[in-house]
Amino acid sequence: MSPRRLLQLHAGLALYGLSIALLVRADLGLDSWDVLHQGLARRTGIPLGWVINAVGVLVLLAWIPLRQRPGYGTVANVALVGLATEAALAVIPDVRQMAVRWVVLIAAILANALATGLYVGAGFGPGPRDGLMTGLAARGFSIGRVRTGIELAVLATGWLLGGTVGPGTVLYALTIGPLVHRLLPYFTLSKGASNASPDRHHRQHPAEPSRRSGHRLVHQGRA
Repeated sequence: MSPRRLLQLHAGLALYGLSIALLVRADLGLDSWDVLHQGLARRTGIPLGWVINAVGVLVLLAWIPLRQRPGYGTVANVALVGLATEAALAVIPDVRQMAVRWVVLIAAILANALATGLYVGAGFGPGPRDGLMTGLAARGFSIGRVRTGIELAVLATGWLLGGTVGPGTVLYALTIGPLVHRLLPYFTLSKGASNASPDRHHRQHPAEPSRRSGHRLVHQGRA
């Protein structure tokens, strides 16, 4: 584990937690998993960050029958994203003006995409929720159908529990994939990466193989 990869992983997870807090403060709709997290938090009275961590643990347990093996990044994801979310919610105030809420929403989506590029690019393993998706796909199911089915089931359950669904939910769904696809090649490190900054020319040329690799890794982007 190189210091650079570890730093990038933990920075990405912290930024991911911050992006969730910004989505909450914008109050224009969350992504599907966070609709579920918020719905559970509202029903149980448990802080949102703790719910995020608890759901991560439960999803990770579902890896066992699927014979999925977590990486260090998977475990760190479960432990840190919820804590970072709670810390950010403690210092970010509520936003009331509609124009400001939209600015916060857009900032949240951009931060989320950047965070995904950072922690996925560090190469320590997928988040627990995406490991569930890839584990089911490995059993012979279409990855597209598995992802769509999980996202819709989680979104519907969260909405019924009182999670926030709105235009931000749609905007997130439409933009997060293309954004991560663009950003991921800039942050993808080899496992032998040193402390030195990777050569920009090497990262950008040839561009197409890097973009194809980034496209495959986008599916691992959700915490």
